[in-house]
Amino acid sequence: MNTTTQSTNRAHQGMLIWALIVGLSFPAVALLSEGLPPLALTAIRFSVAALVIGPLVWGRAGFWPSPRSLVLYLLLGLCIAAFFAVMFWVAHRMTALSMATLYVSVPLLAYFIGRTIGVEERARGLLVILLLGAIGALALAWAGANGQLKGMDFDVGEAAYFFGCFASALYPVLSKWGLKRELLSPRADIRTFWSLVSGGVLVAALALLWEDVQLVTIMSLTDVALVLYLGVFSSGLTFWLTQRATVDLSPGAITAYSYLVPFISMLLLFIDEPQSIGWRWFPGSALVLFAITTLLRGNAKTWITMSPAVATVRRTWHQVKTLKWQSATCLSQAANTYSGTSRCASLTTELPGEDYYENRSFGSSRKRGESRSYRGVVTWTQSDCGHSRPHEIRQIAVQCEATCCRRR
Repeated sequence: MNTTTQSTNRAHQGMLIWALIVGLSFPAVALLSEGLPPLALTAIRFSVAALVIGPLVWGRAGFWPSPRSLVLYLLLGLCIAAFFAVMFWVAHRMTALSMATLYVSVPLLAYFIGRTIGVEERARGLLVILLLGAIGALALAWAGANGQLKGMDFDVGEAAYFFGCFASALYPVLSKWGLKRELLSPRADIRTFWSLVSGGVLVAALALLWEDVQLVTIMSLTDVALVLYLGVFSSGLTFWLTQRATVDLSPGAITAYSYLVPFISMLLLFIDEPQSIGWRWFPGSALVLFAITTLLRGNAKTWITMSPAVATVRRTWHQVKTLKWQSATCLSQAANTYSGTSRCASLTTELPGEDYYENRSFGSSRKRGESRSYRGVVTWTQSDCGHSRPHEIRQIAVQCEATCCRRR
């Protein structure tokens, strides 16, 4: 397994942890005392997270952002502040079902915004995964509302919350865009720190405008402990996991893991209220798990467009048609260096050369760069054909003679 694949796998694993932490955060928030100002608490959470991460990144190379980078960090903070501000503002103006229904649009918004500004590859497979996950999350929201569809009106509150969802979807898109243009630090912890600082400052400003921040003085020791927990894990760790995944995953793939949050909430509900278990939860759970499993397997495009057998035939034909000349060139070089191998040319030039493929579903590409066997016959890589030293060419010729000529 190459380094790129390992990094991508770690990004997926990190986002699974992200979904688990976010899902477990809702019970913790419910334990907070009533009457506390939510925006002020959010600003405190961000401050706690920044204070934990700050000493770890202080003084490191690239810690201080340039003026252009600072503007982008402020935009990232604005996305955070807009989502939390709108969410708390509409909390008593719309139903939980309406909020859950609108929030499933975040991954789809991230995908299409990313496509618009060029940070998301065109990927039908990923788009189908997002649609399946959205349908599954909607089904879970419906099950959580006891199979009722009441309160599904679209009013001012819903319009405001949709704007907040747009801001939330914009966060990973802008992060990816800034990374591609080297406007943001290559270190995930530094990006996390400045995002939290800018978001915390803006949320605190909104709290001073809209809330009675003096109410935070009535916090109990339990409230303080919960806010510390939420600050370190639900804010600091989740933002770091998101920023770390931004390097390897596309915005659509990152936000797709939000579909797991209602599934985790469902499991917590079953633990607390076993009598709530029923058939109505199954369709949504199955769709969400299928979507995330397909995302983790990394073969969405293959699953959507072709069977394994057809995929093999199409890939082989493409190689034969477009890369056949590489084998011919390689063997010609080998024949000039090592005697007795020219008789292999007529056989192996009919076989595919280098095996390249793109995993467009997740906006990344990989290359199978090693020499490998295809039905017992060696195929050559471009590095062998174009960049090898003489002794490597001789080794290629030996391999050719041992693999091809021996079979005659």
